[in-house]
Parts: sequence; structure tokens; C-alpha cells
Amino acid sequence: MNDPLPTQRMSDLGSTEASSAASPFRLAARAARLNPSIIREILKLTQRPGVISLAGGLPAAELFPVGEVREAADRVLRETPREALQYAPSEGFEPLREWVAQSLQAQGVAASAGQVLITNGSQQGLDLIGKVLLDPGSTVAVESPTYLGALQAFAPFEPEVIELAGDADGPTPEALRAARGARFAYLLPNFQNPSGHCLPEGRRAALVDAAREARMPIVEDDPYGELWYDAAPPPGLVGRWPEGVLRLGSFSKVLVPGLRLGWLLAPPGLFPKLLQAKQAADLHTTGFNQRVAFEVLRGGLLERHLPIVRARYRERRDAMADALRRHLGPGWRWETPGGGMFFWLEGPTHAPGLDTLALLPRAVERGVAFVPGAAFYADAMRAPTNRLRLSFVTVEPAVIEDGVARLARVLGDAADAAASDRASKAAIIAG
Repeated sequence: MNDPLPTQRMSDLGSTEASSAASPFRLAARAARLNPSIIREILKLTQRPGVISLAGGLPAAELFPVGEVREAADRVLRETPREALQYAPSEGFEPLREWVAQSLQAQGVAASAGQVLITNGSQQGLDLIGKVLLDPGSTVAVESPTYLGALQAFAPFEPEVIELAGDADGPTPEALRAARGARFAYLLPNFQNPSGHCLPEGRRAALVDAAREARMPIVEDDPYGELWYDAAPPPGLVGRWPEGVLRLGSFSKVLVPGLRLGWLLAPPGLFPKLLQAKQAADLHTTGFNQRVAFEVLRGGLLERHLPIVRARYRERRDAMADALRRHLGPGWRWETPGGGMFFWLEGPTHAPGLDTLALLPRAVERGVAFVPGAAFYADAMRAPTNRLRLSFVTVEPAVIEDGVARLARVLGDAADAAASDRASKAAIIAG
């Protein structure tokens, strides 16, 4: 499966044809594998007045350190204006690369600035990885479910995407061994998008051992590791197998997303090709933004700012957990995440025909939006239809209460209808 959702199921969310009979342009075959992001299309729906969005995984804008960013921008333009506004090195601003390397070293990772590539968000890192590591027909192993943006980034390179079987602790080592021959396994160990799951220490060690045994590299994506609310997650994967793990990180969730800054840490032998792919894509990430970010970071902002963010997000997570417990009907299942931005809900087994994508327009009419779960599966044609993702970080507790109550009414009506339909069909068969 190559597309996050079948195109025909995206039609009511804004999907349009890329060409017409009057156009002289001829699309490349890979363009057929490009589809709209369902989340971006849902965000358009949430612009309607009165809609409570529990959909997009956006950081809370009221917590952005606007004053610190403004002061840093002024300082950059005052002290190094011409350097900041000139073309920049493709690898990235050296002091920022050093900052990333030192942060990883503090986590026990043997990282050097020479392995750090600054990207336009971690999403660009996924694109560069696809360009460098994937051929048509090559295999990528992913979690089930997984981040839909990764599926979109890899799709144009025409891989075969296989899903790793898992249990309560996440993907199993046996599943990873069974995927031997894949170009890499794509994993999000910390508060995964969409499930919110965090791999326990034992599973991390077992997965790295299995990957090393199978000589299968790992792409470790970690945008949420600093957003922990109960306890910090265990050490990451890259420190356990530095030559076999490529690490992605982002400043979007912990600083501000508008600067569009991410990074990747690559083994030395792989770094040059990723750098060449970066040069071909955009020459370099915006130098001004990198300098502004570094000014903010070197002043110790994250040490002061992250506890504030964690406290506010924890309050909203707890509000959503409480609202779900009180409003959702019997049979719905979820776990309260220890960090990140998302709750992952699974519908009741007595209503197997429940389709959350079909329910989305009805929910928006009732004034609440969510992300249907099928978007997060590599094999969307076989994806379960009774799952959905909710985001809590941008919504005040009182609004979360209202939004979950609205959602519960929509889901309850649909579950009752699905269960009734199942019972009717069973009665007809029995008769």
C-alpha cells in the first residue's frame, strides 16, 4: 500500500485532480502516488465557526516564546546582519549543529557536529532519507499504525511498505526479524504519532538487537521525546547502535514550528549522500532562522520553557482523559499517554461496521473534528475503520470537555446504529 488513504475516500476532504485535458503538462508516474494530507484537509474544515478541533497535532501557540524569539532576531540583525541574510552552508549553521550534537552527547549518544544536518523541519529529513535509501520496489518496515507524514514522504520513491506486527509493548523483535531485507525500519519510540505509545526499555533493547542481527538499519523519529508528563522516556535507539540508526529531531514541538527547523544525525558513511540530496533540494535551510534559533537556545530557553509547556499540556491531557472516561460509551478503548500530543481510540467490538472516516462530516456538523484512524496505516485498504486520533494540546480544559461530549454523542449514535445493523443481519441469517 502506497497512499495514506485511498483517493476516492479523500474526495470529500478536498482532493482534486492535478491535471486536465486542456493542460499540456504530463505528470510523472510518481505524481500519482502524491495525495493530500488528510490532516491538512481536516484543518480546513475546522476553520468553520464553532468547530472544536481535536484533530491537528499543532503546538499551543499561546505558549510560543515570542518575546525571546523577537529579541534573538533583533540581536542577529544587529550583530551579524549580512551573514544572516546571505546564503548559508548546506550542512547548517555550525554553532547550531554543535548545540544538537552536545544535546545528544548529554543523552549518552556518541554524536559529533559533523554528523548533524539541519533540515527544513524533520519532514524534509524523511524526504531526504527516501531519496537516498529507497528504490522502486524496495521494502520499508513501519509500525502499525504509524505517522502518516512518513508514508507520504516515502510514497513517491515507490517502496513496498510492510507493517510490523506488535503487542502491548510495540513492534515485536520477531516481526522485525521477519522483515529482513527491508532497507530500514521506521520507528517512533517516544509517544508515537498517532498512538501516543512509548516503547519500554526492554523492547528498545530487543528491537535494536534484532535489527543488528538482521542488519536492518533503523530510522528513529523523535519529535515528542521532550514532551513527557509523568516520567522521561528511556534512552533512544541511536545510542545503542550508532552505525545502524539514523536519528531525526525537530525544534517545531519544543520551540516554534514557524521557523521550520529540524535535524538529522546520520552515520558518517551515509552523511555525504544525505547532504548531496539536501543541496539538490534547496541548497540550504534558511540561515537567518538557524541563527535566531541558536540565539534562543544558547541562552538556556528550553530549560526554562519546557517545564511550563509540560505542565500546561499535562493539564490538558488529564482533562481529555477525564472527559473520555465520563462521556464515551461502553466498549471504547484507549490509554492515557505519558507524553506527546495524542489519544488513540479504538471502537467497540460490538459495532464492527463503525467507520470513523464516514463519521467525520457528521462530527464537523456537530461542531467537533478528529482524525480518522485509517490514515495512519500503510495498508489503508485493510486498515481498521473504527479508530481515531484526538489531539489535546491546543485546547483549554473546558473546551476539551465540550468537544469530547459532542464527539461522544456522534460516536455513540454511530456505534448503536452499527450494532443494530449487525443484529438485524444476524437475525435475518438465523431466520
